[in-house]
Amino acid sequence: MDRVGVIGGGTMGAGIAEVCARAGSSVVLVEADPGSVDRCRSRIEASVQRATRAGRLSGEEAGRALERIDVVTDLEATASADLVIEAVPEVEDLKLDLFRRLDAILRPEAILASNTSSIPLVKMASVTGRAERVVGVHFFNPAPVLPLVEVVASLLTSDETLFAVTDFAEKRLGKTTIRSKDRAGFIVNALLIPYLLSAIRMLESGFATAEDIDAGMVQGCAHPQGPLALADLIGLDTTAAVAQSMYEEFKEPLYAPPPLLLRMVDAGLLGRKTGRGFFPYAR
Repeated sequence: MDRVGVIGGGTMGAGIAEVCARAGSSVVLVEADPGSVDRCRSRIEASVQRATRAGRLSGEEAGRALERIDVVTDLEATASADLVIEAVPEVEDLKLDLFRRLDAILRPEAILASNTSSIPLVKMASVTGRAERVVGVHFFNPAPVLPLVEVVASLLTSDETLFAVTDFAEKRLGKTTIRSKDRAGFIVNALLIPYLLSAIRMLESGFATAEDIDAGMVQGCAHPQGPLALADLIGLDTTAAVAQSMYEEFKEPLYAPPPLLLRMVDAGLLGRKTGRGFFPYAR
């Protein structure tokens, strides 16, 4: 998998592209909006510079990684890729349409992967002519730093595809992988989302302040970050979308997004990426 395509240059897509480029793969990163191309490049450059300052990357390695990433707006640029990973917003119709289009562009042997955190893989696989070569490859934010990747096989994914992607993630990218069944939320979000929603409900009810809720989990449970700050980092729109997808699948109240979360999303208060969520952030 020397040639990798990444669709979507937001926080996750840019991070995945950086990880693959640092591991030696040539990367084509596709952005839908021409106006976002420069922002995407700047996002990756800033991340690489942080890694260099932290001593995780030499200046020479940083330069080579940046040279391996080509940011474009044409989906056809992925035609020669061995692996394409989509990292577009958690909107089912958007992902299904993208998989149909990619299926028509890519070589028959290419693998199509999704970074979805909640949408069933089998739905995406079923709109392609290569269902056995569709797999979930769920990175965590920030992708260049966090070591985990969830590898998810649908009912139609072949063992060959599963092993190839696992091998790529572990041996090329240096990640730790865990295997999940194809169910909304997979392993991590099935445990994480109810926890985040519980914290939001506690704030919504007036039981405690945002500061005290997060301090309780950081100082009392040794969590590196409180649940509300973590939701801000993930993005409140993403948190709500994952929760809604899980609620639709399981119909359990613990997965239902609280009204406060939905109102904040409607107001555009999405967390770090907008400068304000449960906490304010400098932009």
